[in-house]
Amino acid sequence: MFGSHLSIAGSMLTALDEAQRLCFDTVQVFTKNQQQWAAKPLDPAMVSDWNARVATLGWGDRMVSHASYLINLATHQDELWRKSIDLMTDEIERCEALGIRYLVHHPGSFVGHTLDAGLARIAGAYRELFGRTRGYQTVSCLEDTAGGGSTIGGPFEDLARLRSMIIDKTGEPPRIGYCLDSCHMHAFGHDLSTRDTAEKALDHFHATCGIENLRVVHLNDSKGAVGSKLDRHAHIGEGTIGAPDLAASGFAAIVNHPAIVKIPKILETPKEDRADGVRWDIVNRARLVSLQTDADPETMVGEWLATHPASPPAAKTIKSRPSKPSASKPASPVPKQPANSAKSELEAKPPIKPGAKPATKAKAAKPAKRTKPAPARTSTTPARKSSARPSAKAPTNPALKSARSPSQSSSKSVKSSRASGARKIDSSRRPSRRA
Repeated sequence: MFGSHLSIAGSMLTALDEAQRLCFDTVQVFTKNQQQWAAKPLDPAMVSDWNARVATLGWGDRMVSHASYLINLATHQDELWRKSIDLMTDEIERCEALGIRYLVHHPGSFVGHTLDAGLARIAGAYRELFGRTRGYQTVSCLEDTAGGGSTIGGPFEDLARLRSMIIDKTGEPPRIGYCLDSCHMHAFGHDLSTRDTAEKALDHFHATCGIENLRVVHLNDSKGAVGSKLDRHAHIGEGTIGAPDLAASGFAAIVNHPAIVKIPKILETPKEDRADGVRWDIVNRARLVSLQTDADPETMVGEWLATHPASPPAAKTIKSRPSKPSASKPASPVPKQPANSAKSELEAKPPIKPGAKPATKAKAAKPAKRTKPAPARTSTTPARKSSARPSAKAPTNPALKSARSPSQSSSKSVKSSRASGARKIDSSRRPSRRA
């Protein structure tokens, strides 16, 4: 039973359709934007369509959701703890409405206090969570981690202890299980590079946590070496677990374990195309299936491509959507107008584009009615009128100033022209008043 974490962009039903197209047996999704605390309620019509589609696929007992990474039930900060409980409640309620059986989440981080205190905070949070959602069928799955920093979940002993504490607080063992991530296991120090070492790691998990409580497995290769604490997922057979011999690696032990064969095994590998244009999800699935059937993975990929000729265009259409806005006309003025204010973009879009000089005149035109910049407005038209009328009446104070302005500096012609314009305006106004 293999699946993949797929996008819900556009509609959650998109993930179901894509999972079926890629020949998966299940799917993992976010039920909301995982980077935001708030979320719109689920659309009742979408929920109805989703449940009908799931019933058609027969996936009602195997779907998985991953909770938001914002949640930290182990925090000592009361405000964050409260927000995490509220968001986790929403995650559980969404899964229940959508019939998603398993909700995976990271235990959290005890940064700022101790591991014991962090575990107690998580158990206390679950007492409230299960109290709010009493009678629900959704199973919360504690996921192991790579163990970096103060994150909880690297040692299997921490997971076992945490589940026991949650059961003590809630009295609901069926609602709390585990999720194992192959990359996290390997990065923490549970060596999965060979089939033998992986079997020993699974035996350790069974002795500590009980493999019968394992509900979901995340299948990811690891970019980091064993014990590196580096949580970086790689494609199957392309990391330190599956290379160089996938058939002799820990993946063979995992996918063929009797307790794991019938539970959801989810790919969380990068969503991209291989160099030859084939979706990596198709390749990763084929490689995992080959460990159960001894079939050649590339042959399976070829068979899939032969029966799904529309797959390359689908990849292109996904990429073409964001390219349209980038080539649209509204995007081109953006880099040209960062120096202008937001008002200038709305007030003077046509004048700004021809050149910089019209922009300066446009700025001077409005302030001219207010105070000092008034001469700049009249310097284009009234200057001609003033040269014809008030030339005889120049023995005023402005006349003395006009005599000084040309002699100050020829390089400052702009200032002298403005000054002369100011004098001519004053002299032109005075005769008009006398008349």
